[in-house]
Amino acid sequence: MCGIAGQFCYGSTLPDRGLLETMSARIAHRGPDGQGTYVSDRIGLAHRRLAIIDLSDDARQPMTNEDGSLWLVFNGEIYNFVELRAELATKGHTFRSKSDSEVILHAYEEWGTDCLPHFNGMWAFALWDKKKQQLFCARDRFGIKPFYYTEAGGSFLFASEIKALLAHTEAGKKPDDEALLTYLAWGVHDHSDKTMFDGILQLRPAHAMVVTPAGTPAPYRYWDVTVNPSVSSDTPDAESAARFLSLLRDAVRIHLRSDVAMGTCLSGGIDSSTLAVLINELIRLEAPQSVGARQKTFSVYFDDVRFDERRYIDEVVAATGVDEHRIQPEAGKVWDDLRPLIAIQDEPFGSLSIYAQYCVMRLAAERVKVVLDGQGADELLAGYLAYAWSYIFGLTGSFHWYRALCEKIGAIRHHHGFIRDSVRQLYVRAGRRKLLRGEAPKVDRYGGSLDQVLYRELTATNLTALLHYEDRNAMAFSIESRVPYLDVRLVEYIASLPLDQKIRNGVTKHVLRRAIKGLVPESVRCRTDKMGFVTPEEVWMKEELRPFVLEVFTSDTFHARLYWDADAVVKNYLAFLAGKSAYSPEIFRVFCAELWLQIFFGQRT
Repeated sequence: MCGIAGQFCYGSTLPDRGLLETMSARIAHRGPDGQGTYVSDRIGLAHRRLAIIDLSDDARQPMTNEDGSLWLVFNGEIYNFVELRAELATKGHTFRSKSDSEVILHAYEEWGTDCLPHFNGMWAFALWDKKKQQLFCARDRFGIKPFYYTEAGGSFLFASEIKALLAHTEAGKKPDDEALLTYLAWGVHDHSDKTMFDGILQLRPAHAMVVTPAGTPAPYRYWDVTVNPSVSSDTPDAESAARFLSLLRDAVRIHLRSDVAMGTCLSGGIDSSTLAVLINELIRLEAPQSVGARQKTFSVYFDDVRFDERRYIDEVVAATGVDEHRIQPEAGKVWDDLRPLIAIQDEPFGSLSIYAQYCVMRLAAERVKVVLDGQGADELLAGYLAYAWSYIFGLTGSFHWYRALCEKIGAIRHHHGFIRDSVRQLYVRAGRRKLLRGEAPKVDRYGGSLDQVLYRELTATNLTALLHYEDRNAMAFSIESRVPYLDVRLVEYIASLPLDQKIRNGVTKHVLRRAIKGLVPESVRCRTDKMGFVTPEEVWMKEELRPFVLEVFTSDTFHARLYWDADAVVKNYLAFLAGKSAYSPEIFRVFCAELWLQIFFGQRT
């Protein structure tokens, strides 16, 4: 896990060493273990190292091959590097290091730009091919690792974080109004190649591009997945569950490859609890040195029982005997942390739920250098309760009347409180969108059948943003976060399963629940509520953050913005404080957007 940046110059422009050093300095938190720079002809590459695999100097970057014709800066982990290394060795390749980075160089030598399908992992890299005079840039299939780019001053610039690109005076000088309004109206971002900075783009998940002196061609997709639209199949449940568990267990096994200490984020939900249990099992079987005799887990808790998951965390701790560590996010410190959190994220975020994760990463950094987390399981296995309506809609549209009725009854039985609240929220949110000025393209996360929704959620409308949050929160404290549920083998298998392996009778994650029966405590396995590193955002926005929100909402800069009706926003917020209006995340998004505008643009918009 590292930070990367670079400059590819068109025409007669030459790389700017001073610019590269500034870009590198702005992402120093991503790699405190070393730094390196390579400048030659039209290319300049910068790297910040967080040493995870092969801690020796042999693994330092920028890394070159034997004859110096290839140069690589790489952020991420190739989990199947052991197997790839052995395969490439049989083809005559020799290795100077034990790193996964060097495997990328030799894979490119062997397969060229077709090397990407051979990798199982997370990555964002730029590889300079001196002979071909081209820069090969690629991002992993799900966007776990970030890759931003822009064109400025006659050159192509790229970096792990937007703040590094802003080192160039011509980059990101104003907000991208459409992207910002889409976030304000619909709560989504990272759903396209646009960012909220004008002219700064991101390489989409599962995309690559080849930059040449002639310019920057459109990125191309190198991998895709199809979510099975079938309602059911003849495959026995037990067989599907066994295959699922086998793939997940092996995904966890290779995600434990590390030369430094590792831990696990444990929310108390079914996804993270499953990881904790499987890791404990692997410790007993293989005793990986990186984890030690006892697995370390990191959790948050709250005094308010509506947001506290300690009863479930306690069950997992008792069952596994892990070395547990917990932190309580303090309401009084939210304001102190909010501006640094926005700055590290580079863009405004959807809710304060990511603050809980930020606190967990800060706690984990005191004891480990890598954590495993459960991101991706919800989008793969239809874990969010709102997916039930997409499923029922799709079943009705495909004339599966009886199945639709069963799902409707199951949803009402298990989630009647959520259904009631979500219907109310639809009206509240629609009303708050009227506080905005300007038109934002509609983004309907839950429109269509379940297979269509899950594909969008996996590739655009939800997971990409969550992975953005996770990467920045972890790297803020110089630790690596790994997500075993996004092992490509597991993703492709889950996508191939019929929909009733994801939701059945109103209960989500059917195949996972069946697979872990007898492994995970029943109270956790059978949970039908949904939390996971949440915060009491509504309470904080009404109480602890109240004076700060009012200060922001009454500021001159807030009233000068073109994105909202400031007077109406203030009136609406006061109605919420008085108990005359229900809370919804739109209030926080406007607040967060104004802070972001102040941090990155000051008085300019």
